[in-house]
Amino acid sequence: MTPMNTLTCGFIGLGLIGGSIAKAIRQHLPDARLIAYDIHTESLHLAVREQIVDQICPAIDDSFGNCDYIFLCAPVSHNMENLLALKPFLSPDTILTDVGSVKTGIHRQIEELHLQKQFIGGHPMAGSERFGYQNAKASLLENAYYILTPSEEVPTEKVDAYRTLVETIGAISLTLSYVEHDYVTAAISHLPHVIAASLVNVVKSCDSKDGVMKMIAAGGFKDITRIASSSPEMWQQICLTNADNIAKLLRIYIQYLEAIANDIDDHKKETLYHFFDTARTYRESFISTPSGPIKAEYVFTVDIADKTGAIAAIASLLAMHDVSIKNIGINHNRELAEGALRIEFYSQDALSKAVEVMTAHGYKIHTR
Repeated sequence: MTPMNTLTCGFIGLGLIGGSIAKAIRQHLPDARLIAYDIHTESLHLAVREQIVDQICPAIDDSFGNCDYIFLCAPVSHNMENLLALKPFLSPDTILTDVGSVKTGIHRQIEELHLQKQFIGGHPMAGSERFGYQNAKASLLENAYYILTPSEEVPTEKVDAYRTLVETIGAISLTLSYVEHDYVTAAISHLPHVIAASLVNVVKSCDSKDGVMKMIAAGGFKDITRIASSSPEMWQQICLTNADNIAKLLRIYIQYLEAIANDIDDHKKETLYHFFDTARTYRESFISTPSGPIKAEYVFTVDIADKTGAIAAIASLLAMHDVSIKNIGINHNRELAEGALRIEFYSQDALSKAVEVMTAHGYKIHTR
């Protein structure tokens, strides 16, 4: 393999995740050579203009023959055809990897093509409700778990080298078997997306003709169902490729719902308390990391006076202290206060500084 500072990395697909990995490599390993192919040529040209990608490939061809790593970042349904196109040009020294959130399918395809000696599955557990290269950013991977699922035949030194690359671009490596990976991600990533979409559809089907539920859903309900705004095509594919695990866990979840519904019917005071208390205690034991399969938000809500200039005063105060605002909007419901402004930031550091500044100036902050 070439030295770390002269890595050659190929990307087949340059969307949100592929683009973010490419940007992270460019940021941390500026001398690396990056080549890319994508059916969306506008993404490729943008990557060149941003000086992320060195070479655009018009097809999967011999340009990929000298790569140290090739990242398969196209939709999962295209993996087999891309692998078939790529195989004639592969160097035996090249490590193939992917970024999919389901691993069983790609591992089986790799076995069919007898490429086990050079495949290390990869899953950067970071994402966004937005998609496409235009939303890619190097910081998406910072402190995110990046799960590796190496084939059993890959040499240990190759796995170690890839782990070093993952950690160099700011992620936290974790090695699992592909079977364990698919069960774990079904529980902590796939199932929540199914549940969020179900909650939204429940409200849609139960709402009145004048849309009262929709009108007041701008507060807490919108927050807890945020991930339902993700790509429907992607989640359709995830449900189809990790069907057994998702269905199994969904049935367990349904059993929980049926049990709590019965407890509510029966007014079981102590059981209901225990239900919420055990969930609260377990959730508070989670390790705090800024990235994950469901991307963290750096956001708080601040009480504001109902008068002209109140929003401008807050924006000016943060600007004076060099705190950049990612997004700002009025919280139209009144769950937290008489008037509230929701402010989102780009990082945990910016959020912490904003809380410190605004608290010092007498503002009441809500960070739930």
